[in-house]
Amino acid sequence: MIDLQRGSSISVGKKCLDKISEEISSQFPDYSTLLETRPARKYLDWDLCASGKLSEKDLLAAYAKASGMLIIEEDDFVNAERYPGLSAEFLNNWLCLPYRWDDEKIEIAVSDPYSINELSYLFKKMLGRNALFALVRRSHLERMIHSIYSSENQEKKDDLELGGDIDNEETLRSLASEARIVRLVNEMFSRAAEMEASDIHVEPDEKKLAIRFRVDGILHEILSPPLSLYPAIASRIKLVGGLNIAERRLPQDGRTDLQLGRSVMDVRISTVPSMNGESIVLRILRKDAIVFSLKNIGMLEDMRDKFGKLVELPYGMILVVGPTGSGKSTTLYSVMTQINSPDKKIITIEDPVEYRTEGITQIQVNPKIGLDFANGLRHIVRQDPDIILVGEIRDKDTAEIAIHAALTGHLVFSTLHTNDAPGAISRLIDMGVEPFLISSSLSGVLSQRLVRRICVHCKGTGKLPLDAGKCKNCAGSGYRGRVGIFELMAVDEQIRNLINSRSDTTTIARAAMSNGMRPLIEDGMLKVESGVTSESEVLSTAMVTT
Repeated sequence: MIDLQRGSSISVGKKCLDKISEEISSQFPDYSTLLETRPARKYLDWDLCASGKLSEKDLLAAYAKASGMLIIEEDDFVNAERYPGLSAEFLNNWLCLPYRWDDEKIEIAVSDPYSINELSYLFKKMLGRNALFALVRRSHLERMIHSIYSSENQEKKDDLELGGDIDNEETLRSLASEARIVRLVNEMFSRAAEMEASDIHVEPDEKKLAIRFRVDGILHEILSPPLSLYPAIASRIKLVGGLNIAERRLPQDGRTDLQLGRSVMDVRISTVPSMNGESIVLRILRKDAIVFSLKNIGMLEDMRDKFGKLVELPYGMILVVGPTGSGKSTTLYSVMTQINSPDKKIITIEDPVEYRTEGITQIQVNPKIGLDFANGLRHIVRQDPDIILVGEIRDKDTAEIAIHAALTGHLVFSTLHTNDAPGAISRLIDMGVEPFLISSSLSGVLSQRLVRRICVHCKGTGKLPLDAGKCKNCAGSGYRGRVGIFELMAVDEQIRNLINSRSDTTTIARAAMSNGMRPLIEDGMLKVESGVTSESEVLSTAMVTT
């Protein structure tokens, strides 16, 4: 029998191992079969994590449920210090880290329960203290051992190992394939999935390496590996995305699909050279996490009814507008999901195709071979579509082809980058589109932004969003997830006349509001009243249109 965290006890024998197998098999059904050929359980478990078949989070949860051990978070290591007399070699060999102790006991973080019988004996003999154990992610454990126990000489050794001939592709491939680098990058993706991050930023600076996640529109520094590991990390990311690992002077773009446990991530990778190395940004799309629905994205019932009438029209053009990252694509996919049926032919042209949808013909823009929005759209209209989705109107040619498609019996959807719904008209005119073409084809414009939702756990305690303390659900931010705020401008006869007379945006906005358009800030305040978001969120997000 051995002591575990907070005084509970368990013998890590056959019963515990059987429970571990049972728990992991519930996540990965082939585990028992693989175990017959791989008797070293912990190495099989780590291999499954490295391959993405299990996430570290799910693996630790299985260990905890089977053994009764607690899982500790990174905050428990903030003040961790070097324990006298222990070497980095010993800790790396046993994958354990003392993080708290007194005269009688020592609390030790481990990444699995398999070795704690031996470790309990060793620490009792070596240090004369009873050992209490808790579980932590292996990748974090390795980084903390390195951070706390590596000597100055070891740091120089790492710099020498990882900073050699990094112009040599073979060297870079070797670095990128090191087990600790594979685990670190896998952890980065796994953590991003758990936190529902939309982007990962890998940013080398003169003295440090920061890995930041964009969560609900806000960047947070999540990982800070040693700067000496940067060439290996960058090379690993490039290998995953199919990029040239030896090219560091030019920007590169790539993509990959990642299987992390039961989650599927579509990852878009962008690299650009900077003064301190390449800045790498990874855009993440969770294919299994989004249910496309106008209600789910936050559109209120009265607006859903009005918008629903527009999208049921047999022809015309409907625009969704807003800045980058305002959820326009999600809204359009929600509309496509709503109107998709076997009796309709829907074709999209996108850059990139973000979500693959059954029953819809989707085309990826490829400027390298001349397949831009305008050229693609010319061919789409010959494919006998009922509904056309153009990812973005960027120029006069694309705008005019889309308008002509709307005028010849097609229902056309697209996006523009404008601040509000009335501003879409000015934007099209600025592109050089004749007002009479706009007025005769445009059915409606939906403008939107994303605001953060108040964390349901914080709201349940009555705490204000900015006084959330240590809430783990929202990492103390007071918010978790985002919801849309919208304004919908239906184009009626009055607005058509104003378009033809080249009226300014303010005049068109007044007419739209007199016809029932609810401005973005008012839609946001309705969500404040219902407790969905906060007034400060709405004001900071929608103020550009007020």
